[in-house]
Amino acid sequence: MKRTGKKPTSDRNFVVALSRGLEVLRAFQPNDGLLGNQEIAARTKLPKATVSRLTYTLTKLGYLTPVPRFEKYQLAPAALALGYSALANLGVRHLSEPFREEVMRATGGAVAVGGRDRHSMIYFGQSRNGLTLGVQLDVGSRVPIATSAMGRAYFWALEPAERTALLRELREHYGSRWPKLRDGLERSGETVAKYGFAISVGEWQPDVHSAGVALKLNDGTGLYAFNCGAPAFRFTEDRLINDIGPRLVAMVRNIEAALGGIAPQSHKKDDSKKLKSGGKLARVAEGIR
Repeated sequence: MKRTGKKPTSDRNFVVALSRGLEVLRAFQPNDGLLGNQEIAARTKLPKATVSRLTYTLTKLGYLTPVPRFEKYQLAPAALALGYSALANLGVRHLSEPFREEVMRATGGAVAVGGRDRHSMIYFGQSRNGLTLGVQLDVGSRVPIATSAMGRAYFWALEPAERTALLRELREHYGSRWPKLRDGLERSGETVAKYGFAISVGEWQPDVHSAGVALKLNDGTGLYAFNCGAPAFRFTEDRLINDIGPRLVAMVRNIEAALGGIAPQSHKKDDSKKLKSGGKLARVAEGIR
């Protein structure tokens, strides 16, 4: 999802009421059952009175279903239809499925494809089997950009200006936790420059190890990323570097060929030069720490 950099308050084309309504819908997460106005207000940081009006309106439009007994709401079929329509239009999800299945069978890991949603990557395609019990993620699941292999691969495939903008957002989002997370992101840049893929060795979840590779399409429809993960005892760091990562790179190259995409590491040489000259992420983000 691209950002214009404009503040809503200074953008005359920005419809605040619409953005607030969408924030209410976004408050519902995959594992949620019912949410009340107070819970929605806490998640969206909107006044409860505003939330009450928005949930009333969304109910009238068919996007929320009220449950009077509990004075709460759940997402209605109209809201679900938006998500399924989006999934249906993501050609990369369907085309990549046989490639994901092949890598899953060869490695025993869970293989997923996702795209950015604010500070996270959201899964819209997942291939897994009984060997990946420690990786209980599915379509709609989120992993953080800063610590996951998928997120790190996506981050380093961004154009420099977009990367800098995302850095600012991550810094604001994580606050005092950012310096430690930033260090891990810097190290992942070195891994991407050296091997063509990112890894996460217990940095997202202590018992999960994974590799990630980005996919950039030449038609401008999006930047996506794939990962392959498994319980830490099955995917050691050595196996990530010498087996899983290279397999994932080969898989993405085959998907690129099928989609007519371009290599996601198109800036690999530039990043490598920056890293060798001491121009790490700290220099890319100079002035925003």
